[in-house]
Amino acid sequence: MKLLSYMSITDDTPQVGILHKTKNGIIPLSIIDIDYKNMMSVIEQVTPAEFERLNLAQEVPDIPTIPLSSVKLCAPIPKPPQDIICVGINYQEHKNEADCYEPDTLSTKEPYAIYFSKRVNKTTACGETIPSYSNIVDSLDYEAELAVIIGKDAKNVSEEDAEKYIFGYTILNDISARNIQKRHTQWYFGKSFDGFAPLGPYITTADEMPLPLNVSIKSYVNGELRQDSNTGLMHFTIPHIINELSQGMTLKAGTIISTGTPAGVGMGFNPPKFLHPGDEVRCEIEGIGTLINTIGN
Repeated sequence: MKLLSYMSITDDTPQVGILHKTKNGIIPLSIIDIDYKNMMSVIEQVTPAEFERLNLAQEVPDIPTIPLSSVKLCAPIPKPPQDIICVGINYQEHKNEADCYEPDTLSTKEPYAIYFSKRVNKTTACGETIPSYSNIVDSLDYEAELAVIIGKDAKNVSEEDAEKYIFGYTILNDISARNIQKRHTQWYFGKSFDGFAPLGPYITTADEMPLPLNVSIKSYVNGELRQDSNTGLMHFTIPHIINELSQGMTLKAGTIISTGTPAGVGMGFNPPKFLHPGDEVRCEIEGIGTLINTIGN
């Protein structure tokens, strides 16, 4: 099942719906007499019985739907309650290109996962513009990533039980200002500018993407294929990440964990292929969809 947040043309309040499996349309939760005002409420409060009703509704042939073309799509979680947790250098080939670009700043020689947070006041929806900050950023980069949405509070979770705590998956484009990363010799600031967290377009629920995940992940810039990999090539798996993080912190329902990007980002080319105003970036993950954004001035 694919869930999404959207706004009608006449109302700027995000609503939640599900994508019909065969129609190109949205089923509002109100059609199914389920009353949740936003995606966080669904994640935190939906009951197994309600979840089953939603699953059944997406296949009803004559159920009323709203055409996607008649609404504005929002990021599925427009305002995350916490910073996004990110995993750095989680694909070997990306580690290699990071080592070549800036070994002291952007990579590591240690055999442990790198965790960092990405400040997000508001996520960027599919179709929205990513600001370029061209007055201070000269090396704007893209990173297609699979993002995990935690479905219930997780503490001291074993790898074997990790899947039970996953609500679903979406796409994150971890936009990065490489010169800011290098200048400050850390990742937080250069990845946390306003607008640097495109997310969506949908959340695909975990029942449709069982672990272990082996799905394609790609990115394109102006139609040119840049990243082409598979989530099965992650060095640290999703169960490992949830297990490790939950030993020291409670992962609250709605927590977003972005699992790293494969090779093919702009800094990995010689010379680098960074983003410029007017560029279109497409991030695709099999089973979720396509996240499309344009770089602004």
